Amino acid sequence: MTDLQYAYQGVSTYTKVKGVNSLVLAHQTEIEAVNTIPCFFWGSLTDPYVTAKCWSTIAKVVRSSFGPVPPSLRDPIVSAGTEKIRFEGFSSCNGVYVRLDMKPESIDGEFIANGTTNVDFNDPMLNALNSIQKNEKVTLAVGQKDVQVITAKTKVTEKKVTLPMRWIKGLTSVQLYLADMDLKFELNRIQAIQLFQTLPKGSVKGDFFITKRAGKFMFSTLVTADAVRIGGIHRLRLLEGILALAEKVYIYESADQQTCSMVCECGKMQLLMAFSPDAYRGFSGEGKALENMKEDVPVEWVYGLNSLLKSNETFDPTLLSIAHDIDFGTMDQLTSSLSSIGLLGYDLTERNHFYRQLPFKAERILSLNPRLKNAKKLIDKEEVQILRNEAGYIEASVKGTGVQHKVVLDGKGDRCTCEWFTTYQGKRGICKHILAVKMVV
Repeated sequence: MTDLQYAYQGVSTYTKVKGVNSLVLAHQTEIEAVNTIPCFFWGSLTDPYVTAKCWSTIAKVVRSSFGPVPPSLRDPIVSAGTEKIRFEGFSSCNGVYVRLDMKPESIDGEFIANGTTNVDFNDPMLNALNSIQKNEKVTLAVGQKDVQVITAKTKVTEKKVTLPMRWIKGLTSVQLYLADMDLKFELNRIQAIQLFQTLPKGSVKGDFFITKRAGKFMFSTLVTADAVRIGGIHRLRLLEGILALAEKVYIYESADQQTCSMVCECGKMQLLMAFSPDAYRGFSGEGKALENMKEDVPVEWVYGLNSLLKSNETFDPTLLSIAHDIDFGTMDQLTSSLSSIGLLGYDLTERNHFYRQLPFKAERILSLNPRLKNAKKLIDKEEVQILRNEAGYIEASVKGTGVQHKVVLDGKGDRCTCEWFTTYQGKRGICKHILAVKMVV
């Protein structure tokens, strides 16, 4: 556990003056250069009723827990830039990820600065959001529009939040899960509502599947060829408050059929919710990133992209490779490395990455890949011995704790005799021994 103190310079407020409702979101980040920005966006919401319902759904997610971790407040993060605003958050158990993508037509105002920051989602503000009616006028400010002079006498509202490293790991890795997903089903509003009306009551154990029969979508305990697996199906109830506003609901599934996502298209914005394989298991952190992180990416490249790209800007690896004469394989490694430290998000419907920087210090993010660090230690200590290196077949011996592990890389897949591989069979990323062998060869 890591205790982070969110020193918000005030609290988020929702006020009404002369018939105009004003929402001012207090923000905070560990990155001091971003923290000094007084305001990222100021303007009006073109569809405040739907926006408020989406924010309420985000609040449900960040205040929920479905695993052994007790529920506690995790404020969402906001990325502002390139005419878009994105809200992101995780459940306390790390098993549900939510993101609201507010398209340019959903807001009318001025982007004063680009960046990503935490925002205060307090109870009075959330209660006020629930009272917003259709056709009301609502202005939004991400930060204070006027620069405030902070003195020693200024009262700072501190909000102490115990933020587990797994929460930050989830934010850095979930984009890799999303990039591995394909569209399986498209539902209209009526079909989505009818499907959710058949949700099992209470907390249900075991796998369920979304399947389509005779033009109708339904939940089933029986797996079919085109079915989408749902682990911890009761978590889907987080979406119930938004279904009546969704024009379309898109269902995506990962290639390994372990994780899934639902995207609710609500006109001027879309709300995405991704679910880990099971309720007791959160998004697993660095595992997904390891395959493409076998080589170090020069830190200068990271800083270079940081100065080149703006928050929410589309990240196109192919165009960047061509424009800057970077090998495509190297760009794959760079993309995974940037995703694993939170600099890239993934848009399922647009099928591309977008740039954003998490509001945490670089050293905190870079410490989140223990398997990568352990693999490098094995190499530095010369504890990796290549026994055979032939076309299509590699065999190695890697030192473990009191034992030598056998690693084989061939057409049948990557295998290791260690306990990690035996337990997970590659479903949570490769083990440090396989990774070390790949780095050597």
